[in-house]
Amino acid sequence: MTDVVTLFIIIVILYLLSSIKILAEYERGIIFRLGRVLPLPKGPGLILVFRPIDRMVRLSLRLDALEVPSQDVVTRDNVTVKVNAVVYFRVIDAVKAVIEVTNYLYATSQLAQTTLRSVLGEVELDELLGQREKLNVKLQSILDQHTGPWGVKVSLVEVKQVDLPENMIRAIARQAEAERERRAKVIHAEGEYQAAEKLAMAAEQIQKQPAAIQLRYLQTLVEIGSEKNTTVVFPLPVEFMGALAKLAK
Repeated sequence: MTDVVTLFIIIVILYLLSSIKILAEYERGIIFRLGRVLPLPKGPGLILVFRPIDRMVRLSLRLDALEVPSQDVVTRDNVTVKVNAVVYFRVIDAVKAVIEVTNYLYATSQLAQTTLRSVLGEVELDELLGQREKLNVKLQSILDQHTGPWGVKVSLVEVKQVDLPENMIRAIARQAEAERERRAKVIHAEGEYQAAEKLAMAAEQIQKQPAAIQLRYLQTLVEIGSEKNTTVVFPLPVEFMGALAKLAK
């Protein structure tokens, strides 16, 4: 009889030892007792799982990064591009993440792929290339709205890379080159216009003081004479040329 009691005690001790589970700080244990989930998750630290009555599902609450594979997207202006992204999410309600969806990782991945195609298909190529931050916010909002009932919080979505066809890359390069040429011509025209305005103002001032043109002649001679050259410049007034023209007639 004593041997039976000792054996029973040993079995109970071994059973209790096997029921001890240790969960890390970032882990939670969802306990199903006779098929029914307990309202609160267990952990972190030391917990007891009494098999076969209890069954535990271990979940991590750390931030997870999910890479969305390249998707073929047709933009609103009928340009086919390949786009991939990365989704950052975490489990905030461990009970819902277990009982509301079969596999929250797979479900989030599939939802991210379909959402990426649908959202980016509604924008033009220029908006996709130039307004990525706006599209990231929109993607994050849509994903978070759909994953909320699963106990999953999507905190950030980033469009990583946009692969364009070769002909579209060449077209964009030509467009950028034409835009730069247009800006250069506009800047040159603005410079000519401002120079013409300044010259008109200078002519108006010289007209008020006829002697000023003689001073300009002398200043020009000084500037030419400062250089080492053999050129001789003799300023001839324009009025003198007009008088000669009258005499010739």
